[in-house]
Amino acid sequence: MKSWREAIRDGAVSGSVASLISTITLGRCGRRESGAPYAPTNAISHWIWGDHAADHDEPSARYTGIGYLIHHASSTWWAVFYEKWFGRVAERGEAGQALAGGTAVAALACFVDYRLTPHRLQPGFEKRLSTSSMFLVYASFGFGLALRGLAASRLASNRPHPVAGWTR
Repeated sequence: MKSWREAIRDGAVSGSVASLISTITLGRCGRRESGAPYAPTNAISHWIWGDHAADHDEPSARYTGIGYLIHHASSTWWAVFYEKWFGRVAERGEAGQALAGGTAVAALACFVDYRLTPHRLQPGFEKRLSTSSMFLVYASFGFGLALRGLAASRLASNRPHPVAGWTR
């Protein structure tokens, strides 16, 4: 298991990847369901601007920018736990376990977001997305969590051994 210092360092990267991938999913689902790709990310800014943030369809610094920053911070928070619990598994290239870990952390995040968190601090994109789209957002988030470690494993396996002539 990683130290908290390692988990925070690696969580900054895996959280960024997971945030980006899940934001792309938010946009695609928003476009498919309402023709407004920025609406689900705008809705996240209800933390600051109240529930009417979900009514905004167009991109803006006020709604989209703040919504993305909140989403990114939350993604990084959860990524630290992913890295602490499953980061070494991913770095060993154990894809099935790494993805299962990402799924577990995404499921935990969803449970906390909608069962333990006050309404004001819930994600907000549920105001603009169907349940099936929300599933896709959390699934893409879990997938994104695993990518950093799996990519690191892949890169490490392609490096030549430091002692010429030795094989792994």
